[in-house]
Amino acid sequence: MGTGAREHAIITALLREGSHEVICAGGNGGIAADVETVQIDQLNANLVAELAADRAVDLVVIGPEAPLVAGVADAVRDAGIAVFGPSKLAARIEGSKSFAKQIMTDAQVPTGAVTQVADYDQLVAAVDGQGGPWVIKADGLAAGKGVLVTEDRDAAIEHAEKYLGEGPVLVEEFLAGPEVSLFFLSDGETVVPLTPAQDYKRLADGDAGPNTGGMGAYSPCDWIIERFGSEAAFTDEVRANVAEPTIRRLAEIGAPFVGLLYAGLIVTDAGIRVIEFNARFGDPETQVILPRLTSSLADALMASATGALAELPPLEFSDEAAVTVVIASEGYPEAPQTGRELTGLDDAAAVENVSLIHAATRVDNGRWIATGGRVLNVVATGPSIAEARDSAYEGIAKITLEGGQHRTDIAAGAAL
Repeated sequence: MGTGAREHAIITALLREGSHEVICAGGNGGIAADVETVQIDQLNANLVAELAADRAVDLVVIGPEAPLVAGVADAVRDAGIAVFGPSKLAARIEGSKSFAKQIMTDAQVPTGAVTQVADYDQLVAAVDGQGGPWVIKADGLAAGKGVLVTEDRDAAIEHAEKYLGEGPVLVEEFLAGPEVSLFFLSDGETVVPLTPAQDYKRLADGDAGPNTGGMGAYSPCDWIIERFGSEAAFTDEVRANVAEPTIRRLAEIGAPFVGLLYAGLIVTDAGIRVIEFNARFGDPETQVILPRLTSSLADALMASATGALAELPPLEFSDEAAVTVVIASEGYPEAPQTGRELTGLDDAAAVENVSLIHAATRVDNGRWIATGGRVLNVVATGPSIAEARDSAYEGIAKITLEGGQHRTDIAAGAAL
């Protein structure tokens, strides 16, 4: 289920295994070129369950957060169909940042201090009482755009005011250090880590501009190995101190988490801290993690959905590096200009080790048309970050989109 690049990346990984029939509820132009797509209201839990039952599917994989928060996974499970995705109760770990903070507090998961505010006076008191830089977060879903980190007091208050009418707002402690994403499969009890990736949330080069859903990513992260001695040492620490306590606490409150727990982390001088949790594969990190996965994705998803993760062999990843660069429409993220033609896709896909993962496209009389803010991912693999990065930007150079924008510095620091 889903319409974006995350779903196209999952489908691409499943098709690479060569033995699966895949149907996508939603889809986009790129997905429709690869598998059958079915248009359905993805927030209508009963319709989704009926579609899965009618098509006798073995496993439903729910990509986006909105259907999870709406309880679609519950209806599919009630229909007796295996589903990769948490229940409505468990998906609150993403759907409500105040809920996530409470879970972290109860589970003693390391995270930044937070003040929850419900009105303007509380907001001003929290902002002035803390001092800058300020981290302001909307409590609910905001498609990756609900967070503002700023040294401008007025901007902090203005951002918070946009969301106060929709629910509480969180004023969080500012944490300094490199950020990294680490995904965990969970069947409600056992947790299995994937491999770390680093994404770029700001719109423009040098981490300037507004927060977005993500403008690029790379994996592996050599700086983690330098800091922790090995990737395994890092993932083991996060599993023990973050993922396992969180999964245990959710089970204790009657909300066992089945699916993918996304830990957005920051490595501070004082240690690893959680910035946020998501309840599904991250975008664009999925686009660089799954190309490196050499184990069966289908087996891993099914084991998560059926309580069999403890029996799954450890996941294995290629030593190759992967880099993805996102092409976005003019005006993204505030007011993306859609309906414009994309050209050069075949030329870009012909670059060695490059693949195209579609985020928001359709085909109109043989022409590729941009239909959303983030339009396309150019993904490249290679023996090193530098080589993968060079290939990705070689692909980018062959694509044209009027007003299109992309960052030119994705993985630049990691490629040195």
